[in-house]
Amino acid sequence: QVQLVESGGGLVQAGDSLRLSCAASGLTGSTYAMGWFRQAPGNEREFVAAINWRGITTVYADSVKGRFAISRDNAKNTVYLQMNSLKPEDTAVYYCATDLSAAWVPSRSHSQYDYWGQGTQVTVSS
Repeated sequence: QVQLVESGGGLVQAGDSLRLSCAASGLTGSTYAMGWFRQAPGNEREFVAAINWRGITTVYADSVKGRFAISRDNAKNTVYLQMNSLKPEDTAVYYCATDLSAAWVPSRSHSQYDYWGQGTQVTVSS
């Protein structure tokens, strides 16, 4: 059974930093891309960042580029999202997901992803 468990969310002030983690279990190997998405109340789920299986190729939404950094540790089956200079508009539930069909080219499309975590709340106060 595949399971993704996010952690690291919380309530912070604008300008602060947080690091989210997502631990994956039940998967064979690590040859798959992983991504982070977020969803604010009343909004659709939106792409945040993704990384290929080697951690060489990363892609970001324009809204987070230069502030957020995605990384992964395949030995720990874990993907991270370092979030710096947080803004109130970053407030959302953050989800990690796996894309088992893509190893080298991470996708921005949520429909490409197979398994999802339960999400972790990030709230940024002004």
